Amino acid sequence: MAAQRPQDIRNIVLLGHGGCGKTTLAEAILHTAGATSRFGTVEDGSTVMDFDATEKDRQHSINPSLAYVAYKGKDINIIDAPGYPDFIGGPVSAAGGADIAVIVISAAAGIEVNTRRLFKLAEELKLARAIVINKIQAENVDLMGLVGTIQEVFGASCKPMNLPADGGKKVIDCFVNTAGESDLGSAADAQTQLMESVIEADEKLMEAYLGGEKVSAEQLGAAFSKAMLAGTVIPILFTEARSAVGVPEFMDAVAQFFPGPDQSPARPIRKGEAADAEAVKIVCDPAKPFIGQAFKVTSDPFVGKQSWVRILQGSVAPDTMYVLKDGRKATKVGHLFKVFGKESREIQHAVAGDIISLAKVEEIKWGDVLHAESSAMYGQMPAAPTPMYSLAIEPKSRGDEQKISEALSKLAEEDPTFVGIRDNQTHETVISGIGDLHLRMMLEKMKGRFNLEVVTKQPKIPYRETVTAKAEGHHRHKKQTGGAGQFGEVYLRVEPLERGSGFEFVDDIFGGSIPGQFVPAIEKGVRDVLAEGAIAGYPMSDVRVSVYDGKHHPVDSKEVAFRTAGKWAFIDAISKARPVLLEPIVNLEITIPAQYMGDISGDLNGRRGRIQGMDTLPGGMQAIRATAPLAEVMNYNSQLRSITGGQGSYTMEFSHYEPVPGNVQQQIVAKSEKKKQEEE
Repeated sequence: MAAQRPQDIRNIVLLGHGGCGKTTLAEAILHTAGATSRFGTVEDGSTVMDFDATEKDRQHSINPSLAYVAYKGKDINIIDAPGYPDFIGGPVSAAGGADIAVIVISAAAGIEVNTRRLFKLAEELKLARAIVINKIQAENVDLMGLVGTIQEVFGASCKPMNLPADGGKKVIDCFVNTAGESDLGSAADAQTQLMESVIEADEKLMEAYLGGEKVSAEQLGAAFSKAMLAGTVIPILFTEARSAVGVPEFMDAVAQFFPGPDQSPARPIRKGEAADAEAVKIVCDPAKPFIGQAFKVTSDPFVGKQSWVRILQGSVAPDTMYVLKDGRKATKVGHLFKVFGKESREIQHAVAGDIISLAKVEEIKWGDVLHAESSAMYGQMPAAPTPMYSLAIEPKSRGDEQKISEALSKLAEEDPTFVGIRDNQTHETVISGIGDLHLRMMLEKMKGRFNLEVVTKQPKIPYRETVTAKAEGHHRHKKQTGGAGQFGEVYLRVEPLERGSGFEFVDDIFGGSIPGQFVPAIEKGVRDVLAEGAIAGYPMSDVRVSVYDGKHHPVDSKEVAFRTAGKWAFIDAISKARPVLLEPIVNLEITIPAQYMGDISGDLNGRRGRIQGMDTLPGGMQAIRATAPLAEVMNYNSQLRSITGGQGSYTMEFSHYEPVPGNVQQQIVAKSEKKKQEEE
């Protein structure tokens, strides 16, 4: 049965680099709470969270998964997010449903690449944060050193809430307990440091403490969630999830001291899509009108499309009516479920703060706001990285083009970092994601779920063409075939526009040398060249074309004649206007261990990259900001992993277009000419 009060709910998302033990920790929580009768393992594919066949085969999470437990009077919703950088879309979606981000760090591996990124994600979303150091029984671990590194990288507010003892065979509480020695020092010293961080968030407690008054455990407990939300304390807890060491203590902390949805900041909901639209006041109160937000869309082969919905306000029952965004048509909720791994368990009621699933709701998209009131409501979801690693695909079987389009649309609904489009410029179907592994998994989903197989190849670079100087062009089209002929003569000039301006057509004809009814035909001829290009077959942009003179024939002039004349007059002008190819330039932000700085800088220089700036990060890391041509960094993820041994990460987004260097342009034009000859 679902919780009846928001204060009895806890929503946690497990974040961390792949292999740190998040799924095993989730399994330990479920087993400790009595939600499962068997402790499943990743190795034998028996965990509740990793139930997908691909996840079992690869032994790591690919998709976010959800489950819940009842523990000491609290309902704890647990979202297990994938940890490898290629699947960053999973944590982005999952974090949208949580109040508490639990950053899991392997004691053996330490702070890894994605750990930093996911901690930053939680910080940007203003989630309460906690850190779990897992695998404390691993050999040759330096827990004291790791705690120091965590405090260096993530801040001094990271303080142990318990400590490992007896070589990691148990943990000692140091929040309400001052007795005993741990593997990392005395519980009393740890409690003093933790207490000072907690009271920073409460002025009255701070005054009492500084005044020499004794602060009770009850007072500290009441202030703890406030301190987590304020960021003055980020508790560190220790576990060995595989043997459930520290798991009950972690669950006690979540249930007793971590903030619930009634204490957490309300999600930003507005009455319009604009950033300055009027805000909707959200109150985590079951008695208020229903408002919810879909933070994850999934597709189940048996149940169909499902939407995970965080109830922000009010209550939900099967007969609850809702509208989407600014919709006018109300829909009945119908069946509502609580998700437990691959199971969907039907319930009859849920309150503000809880997470439910709605089935067979084709109209609900990621981020949509469901609300009982008739006024428009829009929500904002966490910003997802721009997918920049791309592959062109085509079906193995003829006639599957339409099926591919439908499959890509459904897959894109589930993952905010996956995009599938038909590129009108290159005439290719292109899928884009975070990296090679990400796209391979999406293609596996396409094959398993939709029975579609495709052939992949590198996509064409979306070059563009433009001119760099003013020039004039002329063409006379005259054709006589015995009957009525064709005649049209056009004089025009071209000039470059600012980058990103597009195309401008100007009618500068005076004196009626070309009748007005033929001017649109001339523009069509010009646009024919814009679409096909005049150098290497790429679209032309950032150019103004002015038609200023010409001749016509009262009998033989026709639209087709002026369209042809306009086309060739434009090509004539382009040839004199110093035409160039433009290439897409992207912004890169690369995070690497500092010792690889020289290698990465040299590699970027070899790719025509330009370093814009560098920042030193805690923990011996370096951030590089650079720009580079897309053509040079299409497969940068594999090169970066090779250089840094998998320790580097990067983000990439489109910046602008720039002229291609002359030698590179010659190569591109030569390839285009060769291809044209082969096609002829």
